[in-house]
Amino acid sequence: MLKKKNRLSGQAYIDGVLNGDRMVLSRAITLVESTLATDQQLAEEVMEGILPYTGKSIRIGITGVPGVGKSTFIERFGKMLIDQGHKLAVLAVDPSSPASGGSILGDKTRMEVLSSDKRAYIRPSPAGTTLGGVSARTREAMLLCEASGYDVILIETVGVGQSETAVKGMTDFFLLLMLAGAGDELQGIKKGIIEMCDALVINKADGENLEAAKRARREYANALHLFASKENGWYPQVKICSGLSGQGLDDIWQMIQGFMEKMKLNGFFEINRSTQRSNWMHEHIQYLLENKFYSDPKIKRELSQILEKVKSGDVSPIIKAKELVGMFLQDQ
Repeated sequence: MLKKKNRLSGQAYIDGVLNGDRMVLSRAITLVESTLATDQQLAEEVMEGILPYTGKSIRIGITGVPGVGKSTFIERFGKMLIDQGHKLAVLAVDPSSPASGGSILGDKTRMEVLSSDKRAYIRPSPAGTTLGGVSARTREAMLLCEASGYDVILIETVGVGQSETAVKGMTDFFLLLMLAGAGDELQGIKKGIIEMCDALVINKADGENLEAAKRARREYANALHLFASKENGWYPQVKICSGLSGQGLDDIWQMIQGFMEKMKLNGFFEINRSTQRSNWMHEHIQYLLENKFYSDPKIKRELSQILEKVKSGDVSPIIKAKELVGMFLQDQ
């Protein structure tokens, strides 16, 4: 049953995931995150085997600036969902250090209640250099969780920026968490993020912050009216909540359920999922080609010789790039 490097057989991974074995699920996610060629081949076998059992969850992306209270919100929101009978998976993508590649991976510490509940599965993974703060293998992890019976998947992403399109491109519902500040509520918010989100939720709407949150809700709601309506017929909503007390969380869940019902009725749910599968394939083609290019011995040698000249400005980066690609294609 065991393979070298303490790996299971492909069928053992598949059976364990489908049977809801949390330990095997964790090992399967570790497998798909591996960059070793032998592991990638085994991971492909596992993903092929579990694919027919995927696609039945609600996939929710959650983003927001550091300090907005994402972990507190997710823990309280997740606890509410599992108490309602749902099986919840949280894929929390932590920032990686560009220097060391290390990451904090502290979400299990911040979500103590969910971490100790067997109805919830929390998987922190480093974002690495992937666009949008989403781990390169988050999609595979999401599908593995679905095959293991988790019917609600929350993907917590790093920060807020234009690159958050990565998480939008793999979820059904995209939720942006905000804080009520003093003064111009709309300052510093990128238009692209507002256009992408399906709901804007003002967190920490409790105590002295409650009135400020209500004012911010009105300002955001007015601002959203300036944007064109979405092709799917959904108008982004603005909600307030307290991740600390739980106030407003049930209203948010009802909104998400209403969104899902509307999308399934008008056909945009499957259109969205189909588009995501297509984009996933194209992204992986790009990844495979780039990986093959940079691992080519001749390209490695040539790069090491010309890189300093490119950095110093002695040669044209565009011309050298074209030459390298031409050299690579000649050998294929």
